[in-house]
Amino acid sequence: MRKSFFLSLLPIGFFSAFIVAAPAQSLLVVNQGDSDLSIVNPASGQEVAIIHEGTPGVHGHEITTSADGKTAYMPIYGNVGVGKPGLNGHEMLIIDLPSRKIVGHVDFGHGVRPHLPVLDPARNLLYVTTELDKTVTIIDPQTHKILGAIPTGQEQSHMLALSHDGTRGYTANVGPGTVSVLDMVNRKTMAVIPVSDKVQRISVSHDDKLAFTSDQIKPRLAVIDTATNKIKTWVALPGLGYGSAATADGRWLLVAVPTVDQVSVVDLATMKVVRNIAVPSKPQEVLIRPDGKVAYVSCNTSAKVAAIDLSHWKVQKLITAGNFADGLAWAK
Repeated sequence: MRKSFFLSLLPIGFFSAFIVAAPAQSLLVVNQGDSDLSIVNPASGQEVAIIHEGTPGVHGHEITTSADGKTAYMPIYGNVGVGKPGLNGHEMLIIDLPSRKIVGHVDFGHGVRPHLPVLDPARNLLYVTTELDKTVTIIDPQTHKILGAIPTGQEQSHMLALSHDGTRGYTANVGPGTVSVLDMVNRKTMAVIPVSDKVQRISVSHDDKLAFTSDQIKPRLAVIDTATNKIKTWVALPGLGYGSAATADGRWLLVAVPTVDQVSVVDLATMKVVRNIAVPSKPQEVLIRPDGKVAYVSCNTSAKVAAIDLSHWKVQKLITAGNFADGLAWAK
């Protein structure tokens, strides 16, 4: 059973933390249902800290870390899912991971439903999708100052994937069912690609030649050619897909398929699913460890994270997290 530990609320009024010695590397898991963040020792698979929200029901969905692994950035989305009426979040929390303390926040000034933070280490910029403004907001990760915004031209720009050089961005626009292609340097929308009536999540291949998003109407994955900004092909899935991540060797794409409780492995040479791996219920996000040996998959309704051995394509361990485990990040 998952245990919770709490200290008094921090001055900014959002979170408290249980503090123990930090492992050299940590897996971070955002738990929507508990409105908290699990910090997991990946070697033991055990939670070593829980940073808990002081306002029940208001929660973050996603998280990322600084290049040195010392700071985490967690936008507070609100109290509902994408496209649903409810409380609109307006800030992002700054977490010091060594001390397990909230050390600041970025206030967007109004309700924007900030969702996915993405760090561009090449240009030392932090991007956050700000759905209600139809933008991606640009933040200085050191000063925490807002530097500007990039329009997406679409509602519900929920997720963002960057090219590895940081010059191109791709947002999955859930309700419109489109993908916006962004010029991150000149801060403008380059194209809007129609995909389906509804899409979810987005990722890019290791060589940046392809972008992937899951159709939420039919069990298939859209493969976008980033040179032409058009759909190149479709990959049939065993159910409606969700989050995805490509392996560093460029051979495989792992796709969470929550409708059948599986992770599908796509051969990027043939664009076909070559194996399916059973995981706990409702897999959401896929995070491939920097060494390329393990993929972590948050499993929403089971309060678990599945650690998949990428050499043998098997779940090597199940990590206990919180309710509605969702966003994942790695801290070195």
